[in-house]
Amino acid sequence: MEREDEIAGRIRKGDIKTFETLFRSSYASLVRYAKSIVKDHDAAEEIVQDLFFRLWKDKEKLTIESSLNGYLFRSVYNRCIHHLEHRKVVAKYETDMAFLGEESPVTPVQQLQYRELQALIAQTLGNLPGKCGEIFYLNRFEGLKYREIAERLSVSVKTVEANMGKALKEFRKALATL
Repeated sequence: MEREDEIAGRIRKGDIKTFETLFRSSYASLVRYAKSIVKDHDAAEEIVQDLFFRLWKDKEKLTIESSLNGYLFRSVYNRCIHHLEHRKVVAKYETDMAFLGEESPVTPVQQLQYRELQALIAQTLGNLPGKCGEIFYLNRFEGLKYREIAERLSVSVKTVEANMGKALKEFRKALATL
């Protein structure tokens, strides 16, 4: 049985056979896991396929600090959370657009600006490190207070505050480009 760090090392060096073996052995369980979170089989498959695509594309940067299996499942979890966040943004957009449509027509320019803002938010959220993005999501999208987030994630309130500060700083930088 090959050790996980050896597998990661071989993938990092471009060993396609090792990568394909990892893909075949992990794909089904990762899709089941993703589906349990996003409740959509097609989306789950897309999430896992995208993970493996990015894993191969950025193979030289592959650094795994715990187990390879843990890395894959954690990556799928993070991607599922981002997928759910994106779905919430889209649903809110559709609701907002329906509401605005009743009162005043929305111009194509306004629609484009809204889509650009939505993409910027999703991209910035996607670029936040795992815990930072998760904490921001729980606070801003689920409305949890810092104390509730700390309890849910088993971290201190100070950790939540620090990560929210980092996230807000990243969002300010991203929004300054508009």
